[in-house]
Amino acid sequence: MSRPTFADIRLDHLVHNYRLAKSHHGGNALATIKANAYGHGAIACAEALHEEADGFAVAAIEEAIQLRQAGITKPILLLEGFFEPAELALINQYDFWTAVHHRWQVDAILNASNLKAPINVWLKMDSGMHRVGIHPSEYRAVWQALEASGKVSKLTKMTHFARADEPNVDATTKQIRTFELNTEGLEGDSSICNSPAILAWSDAYRQWARPGIMLYGATPFSEPQPLAAQLKPVMQLTAGVIGVRELPAGEPIGYGARFITETPTKVGVVSCGYADGYPRLAKTGTPVMIDGHMSRLIGRVSMDMLTVDLTNVPNAGIGSRVELWGDLIPVSTVAESAGTIPYEILCNVKRAHFRYSGK
Repeated sequence: MSRPTFADIRLDHLVHNYRLAKSHHGGNALATIKANAYGHGAIACAEALHEEADGFAVAAIEEAIQLRQAGITKPILLLEGFFEPAELALINQYDFWTAVHHRWQVDAILNASNLKAPINVWLKMDSGMHRVGIHPSEYRAVWQALEASGKVSKLTKMTHFARADEPNVDATTKQIRTFELNTEGLEGDSSICNSPAILAWSDAYRQWARPGIMLYGATPFSEPQPLAAQLKPVMQLTAGVIGVRELPAGEPIGYGARFITETPTKVGVVSCGYADGYPRLAKTGTPVMIDGHMSRLIGRVSMDMLTVDLTNVPNAGIGSRVELWGDLIPVSTVAESAGTIPYEILCNVKRAHFRYSGK
C-alpha cells in the first residue's frame, strides 16, 4: 500500500509536443530538459526523445553529466555555460556544447592550455533581456576572437527573449532587430526561439529552436493561443480522497478558517498538499475534477492535504480520484489561481509516485 498521490507522465504526449515544436519552427530543435525536465524526470524524458530530438539543453554541467551517464549520446548544450575554467576539461571529456555569456568565459577559452579538442560554443548576446549575454556592441569582436582562436570547433549565435509570451508587446521585435543588426555578416547558425517565440513569433525562426515549457504541454501565454491549444499535457497529477466530513452551514475548514461553509457541505480530504507541489496559495474555487465531475478546492492548502467540495459529486467518497491538473484541469489554471506560472508549479512536484507510460 502507498499514499494515493500520483504524477502520471505520458511520454507519448512529450513526443507529440516536441514534434509540434519542431515541425512548426522548422530546422533543428534542442529539447530543453533542465530542472529535471521541468519536474517530469530528465532521464526518462531524454530517453523518450532520444530518437526524435536533435539534442538537449540543460542548465548546468551536473545535469548534463547525469544524462551522459544514463546513456544519452545526443548533443547536450549547457545553457548557463561553465562556472569555472576547470569545467572545460569536462566539456571536452563528455563532448558537451556550451553557452558563453560573459567576458570571463571568453577569456577562459582563449587562455585554455589543456583543451584536448576545440569546443562547440553558443555565444549569447544580451539583446535586451539584461540578464546574461555579451553586450551587442562587443559581440562581433568576441565572435571574431573565438573564431580565430583555434579553440572553438563551431560557433552558434544565440539570444533569449524576455517578453515573447506577450504577443502584443513590441519588446520581442526590438530584440530581434538588435540581434540581427549586431550579427550581420557573421556566418553560422542562430538560435533565438524559446517556447513562446516558437508558438507566436515566426519572424524569430532560425536554424535552431529551444522548446521548453511547451514540451510538457503547458502554455506560456495568459490568453488562448491557437498553436498552444494543440499541446498535450504530459503530467497528470492525481490524488485520493482519504477522508469525508459532513458539515452544516457556518463551519470553518482548515488552517486559518479561511473558508466558512455557507450551506451544508460535504467535504473531501485529499492526499496532496504543498509538500507535494500543489501550490499553497491556490484559492478557494480553484477547479478540481473528482471522479469525472467538476468541483472546487475549498479552504487553505496544507502541507500534506487539501480539501475539496464533494456536495454536488454523486457517489464521491473514500477512494475517489481527484485530478488536480492534467487532461481536464490545465496546470495554467491552477497557476493563475495561485498567482504564479505553470513552470514553477511543474518544477515543484515531488513526493508523488511517478508513473511513466507511452514509450
